[in-house]
Amino acid sequence: MPRDMQEYLREGLGVTTFCSGCGHGILMGAILRAVDAMGLDKDRMLFVSGIGCAAWIPSPHFDADTLHTLHGRAVAYAVGAKVANPDLEVVVVSGDGDLSSIGGNHLIHAARRGHDLAVICANNEIYGMTGGQCASTTPVGAVTSTSVQGNVYPPFDLVSLVRSAGASYAARWPVTSPGRLIESIRRAIECKGMGFVEAVSPCPTQFGRRNRHRTVPALYERMESLCITEKEAASLSREERARRFVVGEWSRD
Repeated sequence: MPRDMQEYLREGLGVTTFCSGCGHGILMGAILRAVDAMGLDKDRMLFVSGIGCAAWIPSPHFDADTLHTLHGRAVAYAVGAKVANPDLEVVVVSGDGDLSSIGGNHLIHAARRGHDLAVICANNEIYGMTGGQCASTTPVGAVTSTSVQGNVYPPFDLVSLVRSAGASYAARWPVTSPGRLIESIRRAIECKGMGFVEAVSPCPTQFGRRNRHRTVPALYERMESLCITEKEAASLSREERARRFVVGEWSRD
């Protein structure tokens, strides 16, 4: 982190809490750079997270007000904080398991009701911290601690889910596109209503090892190969599309 970004980090912080090769550190930098580019007052911001690896992005790292909540309840707490103090800039940062599995209903209804929140979801396709269980985003065939012979259920397309529910803005990018992530995070914060950003962030420890991606570069190469544009996705079948990450941004305006 460049010296001019140190003001956003808690005093004495030298390293992140993430495993080697985890993409969450890249996402953390993108969030802080978006905040810096917007010139936001960190004293008027609240970062809310649930339980999981991605939920640790704001809580031990950001020199700002952070609310570390119960598993799956980050969006519910964020809605409560925003209703209590509409002047707060409320940003939810958590993982795919926390936000879309155990917390899926909160995510859907926050989009439906148009709550003025930014929700940033780090999607590593698995429950990374709590044991490597199958998540709602785990691809068909992937091995997890609860699908040892391969997951049989199709994953959620989180961007399509929140768009259908009523989100004002939605985007998806891999963490290897930090510039696009920064811009999309800015737009999600700026938009009226719920803005949603999905960051595809590889997990070497749980997903990579269980699915025989032996090295960090191999896991990132897999992620890059699965990211396609909406134009490229148009020629694929529904099943083929479900195995890819369609990247881009979508706005209701």
